[in-house]
Amino acid sequence: MQFHFGNHVLDVDRRELRRGSDPIAVEPQVFDLLIYLVQNRDRVVSKDDLIASVWGGRVVSDSTLTSRINAARKAVGDSGGDQKLIRTIARKGLRFVGVVRAQTNGNEPEHVTGSPPDEIREQSRPGLPLPDRPAIAVLPFVNMSGDPEQEYFSDGISEDITTALSKLRWFFVIARNSSFTYKGKAVHMKQVAEELGVGYVVEGSVRKSGDRVRITVQLNDVATGSHIWGERYDRDLADVFAVQDEITEAIVAAIEPQIYAAENFHARRKPPDSMDAWDLVMRALSHYWRVTRQDNVVAQALLEKAIAIDPNYGQALGVLAASYTFSAHMGWEDMASTVPIAKRAALAAIQVDSEDPWAHHALGCVHLFTRHFEDSLAEFELALQLNPNFSLAQGYYGLALSYCGRWEEADEAARRALRLSPRDPFAAVYAGIAAYAQFIGRNYNEAMQLAREAIRQRGDFVGAHRVLTAAAGMAGQTEVATAALQELRRAQTNISLAWIAEQMPIKLDADREHYLEGFRRAGLD
Repeated sequence: MQFHFGNHVLDVDRRELRRGSDPIAVEPQVFDLLIYLVQNRDRVVSKDDLIASVWGGRVVSDSTLTSRINAARKAVGDSGGDQKLIRTIARKGLRFVGVVRAQTNGNEPEHVTGSPPDEIREQSRPGLPLPDRPAIAVLPFVNMSGDPEQEYFSDGISEDITTALSKLRWFFVIARNSSFTYKGKAVHMKQVAEELGVGYVVEGSVRKSGDRVRITVQLNDVATGSHIWGERYDRDLADVFAVQDEITEAIVAAIEPQIYAAENFHARRKPPDSMDAWDLVMRALSHYWRVTRQDNVVAQALLEKAIAIDPNYGQALGVLAASYTFSAHMGWEDMASTVPIAKRAALAAIQVDSEDPWAHHALGCVHLFTRHFEDSLAEFELALQLNPNFSLAQGYYGLALSYCGRWEEADEAARRALRLSPRDPFAAVYAGIAAYAQFIGRNYNEAMQLAREAIRQRGDFVGAHRVLTAAAGMAGQTEVATAALQELRRAQTNISLAWIAEQMPIKLDADREHYLEGFRRAGLD
């Protein structure tokens, strides 16, 4: 494996660091430190992480650690003052922030990640306008336990608070996936607010030790730069659900006291009977939101364990059902064998907790892929009644509307999903849904633009490849259609006109024929 950044190449297999064609002499520990930082460039690496990985957990003095970090910076042409590649995050650790291109020694490029610190701001998206409701983002709480294995726990606290706030119709709550893009990053609160289009930001920290937990949290008004409210909670671990409810109620009271008084808000939850089950679900969600095939498999295994501990845990059943429907939609698993499993889990979730939006979202997907269109729309609408800020359900509601031929409503739903979560791993899916809606509306150039954006974000999303191929075919752009079809065949080897006609749940015959015609013109048989 080789990592390319700037004019440097870090060759892991040969244990070589080169600047251009010139080799750079690096001590073994410094080389190991560089490898660890580059391989973990998507997060902040703590001192404990470095000691565990580079020194095997042995006692290391601060002076030794500092000297190795300085040597690593010098080796890649960086310094403690510039921090162009290795940035120190105060009281948290280090992060490699350079643009990295990883490739195997077989010279097949794998991926490019990262942004130099002086480019982060320039590359950020333009500020989003504030909605007509109080808009809020809950940033991932910082894990203060000193144990990287506890990251899922602090993430779970943040996720639960986001979900509780999301159920409030009078709030506009940014989806968890977009808020979590700032995890481990040193960014200004104003930048977060501009990029997510919010007026309020919640931040906090979690320290778990044995059976005790300390949660600190504060609510910030971005417009004034002031802290509206803050609190620290020291409780037994068993009381963590009550603490989450207290935090949610306090946030509501601070932002909307009149509505709070009128509605007499109380966070409605049906907590699991076992903290172990909650623990497993939070671990599962940390994998589910990574949106990869392997992480989806891991999430399903963790959810199965949670259900074995607590068979009446509605959220575990609901997320499990959603995981199976998503794997079928992405083509990772066979639709015919997967959908019945998802249906059983979704119905079980609804039976034990009829107010679980995950269950209704998953059942909506099941009905869609089995062509029960009206039932599908009803389930998505119910999921959104229970959680108006549920971006995943909002996106798939758009998919169901598009397959029913209601392309304008579908486009609006997909774009609402993108607004609720503007920096989401699922954003490629939402853009692909909007692209298909525009195709149904005969707006081929717009469909192609949205499909290209979806592919840019996620090259393996076959749905976007299909729309780009068909739209280019209908637009008469022969060269584009030919190239798009070639990429589609690479992404979906079994693609054919017969597959589209049989497998895609398109309700109207005219819409199906229109889609097929686009593929015919592109050269598919």
